[in-house]
Amino acid sequence: MADIDPPAPGRRAQKKDEMRTRISDMVIELLAEGRLDLNHDVIADRIGIGRRTVYRYFPDREALLAAATDRVREMAGPRVTFPRDENDLLGTLHDIHTGFDSIAPIATLMRSTPQGRAMRKAQNQRRIDAYTAATADAVKDLPPEDQTLASAMIQVLHTTPWLEMRDHWGLTGEQIATATGWAIRTLLKDLRERGSRPIGDPEG
Repeated sequence: MADIDPPAPGRRAQKKDEMRTRISDMVIELLAEGRLDLNHDVIADRIGIGRRTVYRYFPDREALLAAATDRVREMAGPRVTFPRDENDLLGTLHDIHTGFDSIAPIATLMRSTPQGRAMRKAQNQRRIDAYTAATADAVKDLPPEDQTLASAMIQVLHTTPWLEMRDHWGLTGEQIATATGWAIRTLLKDLRERGSRPIGDPEG
């Protein structure tokens, strides 16, 4: 009897990645349908797999939603991710906002529906940790209570304006990147010039 070649190295990992992507894509599909019940049972039923399979990859709802949020970023482009440092804050703006344009229906749902908000909130701690690290040098001289305020404001400016500026002003992702880049640069310049002066003090 002929020998059977063993599976190629990495094939098992590839199949796992494919299943993770398949599950995440189904979460996004259900979001687009307006489903409120984004849970393991509904996803398993729609894909045609056992609920235990979904739990094997995503042990709880938060992990499921966080993975789907990562998948949305992946669809928007490779540079649509949390910043690692101050250079990323400015260097990724064009890719982020034009990437959102490229998946506008999904990006809009992520920011305007309860389900989308739940998906984004599933990554809150990752978001806070990333922006705290990216702004650490700029805010280091501020009073401790102001450091969080400044980092949070920069985080909001980095990605949040896309939907408002697109819907209310009819701007493109490229235009939004230009405006938000100007705003973030202005804040970073102010933070370095003010030193330890509280952000509530405009002139000192």
